[in-house]
Amino acid sequence: MVGAVFRMPYVKYALIVAGVIVATGAAILLYTNRPITVEVASVEENVPVRVFGLGTVEAQVLSKIGFEVGATLVELNADHGDRVSKGQVLARLNTGEQEAKVAKARAALLVADVNIKKAAANLEKAQAVSAQKQEANRRKQALVGRDIVSQQVADEAARDEAVARADVAVAESEAESAKAQLTDTRAQLQFEETMLRHRTLVAPYDALIIERHKELGTVIKAGDPIFTLIAVGTYWGLAYVDEARAGFIQEGQRVDARLRSRPQEAFTGRVVRIGLESDRVTEERRVFIKGDNPPPRVYLGEQAEFWITVDRLDKALLVPESAVHGYDGRQGRVWTVEAGRLHRRLVGFRHRTEDARLEISAGLPRDARVVARIADGFREGRSARAIEARPK
Repeated sequence: MVGAVFRMPYVKYALIVAGVIVATGAAILLYTNRPITVEVASVEENVPVRVFGLGTVEAQVLSKIGFEVGATLVELNADHGDRVSKGQVLARLNTGEQEAKVAKARAALLVADVNIKKAAANLEKAQAVSAQKQEANRRKQALVGRDIVSQQVADEAARDEAVARADVAVAESEAESAKAQLTDTRAQLQFEETMLRHRTLVAPYDALIIERHKELGTVIKAGDPIFTLIAVGTYWGLAYVDEARAGFIQEGQRVDARLRSRPQEAFTGRVVRIGLESDRVTEERRVFIKGDNPPPRVYLGEQAEFWITVDRLDKALLVPESAVHGYDGRQGRVWTVEAGRLHRRLVGFRHRTEDARLEISAGLPRDARVVARIADGFREGRSARAIEARPK
């Protein structure tokens, strides 16, 4: 009896502990299975899809111009920052030696012209003598048959005619040679005059001079750059875009730009060219943009930011990329609320916005709501109450 009395407190304590454990487990079970409130994405309208690219300001037409010959630089008519017109003289080389060569070639042309006239006169003389010898030979050959002229005289007349014909052939060849010599002399004069013109440097187009590389008195070599210039109005932007984002870029799409030196101003333009070769190291594609409203003065190489509008979605369901598991650029898994329960779904994506949200294009059941923010305690089949996430 006494032992039973002593055992009663232990049993009581054991029951109390067991009750606490059961109550705690029940509380935990109720807590972990309680409906949770989740934010879900909603359909948005008129959503622009823009691709970001970082790049620089460049010129479509840029030339480093110089002389095709070497000599001393004796004249400079332009400098850094000058605007020049097509055909304007920019610089000249020493022309003394080349002018002497041109004068010599002109004198040779005069000599060749005189030789042409001389050869023509000799040909005319040879033809006259030949005609005279031919007529004399004809008469003597007629008289020899009547024994009025000896055979020896007739033979001499035939020989003189043959010699006269040979002289005509020689005179004709000398006339042709004189003509060829005249053609060669004219070509030589043209060459020397061309070399003289090569000592004058002119602007190939209306341009802005970016840099002057040489100064007066410098002895330059053929091909040395004297000026760097760009064609007026050929400024454009060069944007480097991640290949993963460049697939939807096309010529003609609108571009918004911001120059580093003018962050408060808005510039717009259009895509005019997409490079056909990507950078194999940085995995970026080159996109060229022509500006609609460039600033009055542009600085080559200045850093610029570009936003290319590749599409505009009339209606779109967008989910933050942070709420997608296993995104591979084409598909990934999202949490959905269906009939008040959480589920995992594999869905397809198309566009990605600049604020890192993905457009769901396939794989979503009807009436399913996509969770926009992942929280602790998510598991398949758990009760959930959906509330609209605030639009971006």
